[in-house]
Amino acid sequence: MAAAGPTMPIARKAMQSKDHWETVYATKPPTEVSWYQSAPTLSLDLIRKLDLPADATIADIGGGASTLVDHLLSLGLHRLVVVDLAGHALAAARDRLGARAAGVRWIVGDVTTPVLPEASADLWHDRAVFHFLTASEDRAAYVAQARRAVRPGGHLIIATFALDGPTQCSGLPVVRYDVAGLRAEFAPAFDLVAHTTETHTTPAGHAQSFLYCHFVPHPSALMPD
Repeated sequence: MAAAGPTMPIARKAMQSKDHWETVYATKPPTEVSWYQSAPTLSLDLIRKLDLPADATIADIGGGASTLVDHLLSLGLHRLVVVDLAGHALAAARDRLGARAAGVRWIVGDVTTPVLPEASADLWHDRAVFHFLTASEDRAAYVAQARRAVRPGGHLIIATFALDGPTQCSGLPVVRYDVAGLRAEFAPAFDLVAHTTETHTTPAGHAQSFLYCHFVPHPSALMPD
């Protein structure tokens, strides 16, 4: 097994959620969770369109055991960071990657707190984390940390359940979004560039509607202290 990455301080309010996700990944194979994708095709297409250099820093937020990191490494991108509350999820990804895991920074942490250095990320990618933030103060803290971490000229890709998506996931409530709603959550720190949708089929065969939005930092938005 590859060596574990750092464990960042986790806010007390996030500990219950952390316990939930640790249990999920300790008791279920990653290929059986509802959000599993053997190939995250839409995320990869959106990232390719950004035409990032090989040394771009890409942070996969809530990446857990996602296969996105595998595909990004295969594309020649080599400054990758995967952040998740669940150490079990990151361990599953490291085991799957084998020796290639050494080239990835793995962080156990709560993304509503500072987990990445200021202005360090060329791309902040999140598929299916933001919609679990049901409290407005948690969403505001998330946006503040994203704005702090994404460097000027960087990008933010956020994927949440769409308005016709599920109302719960893994037994937890979620917030569903349309384009206007997600844009409002990230304004004024980020400007919306593009959006698209995806119908994800779970391992159990159920259809889930996702909304993907691509943002860039607003030039006049100041990074929080």
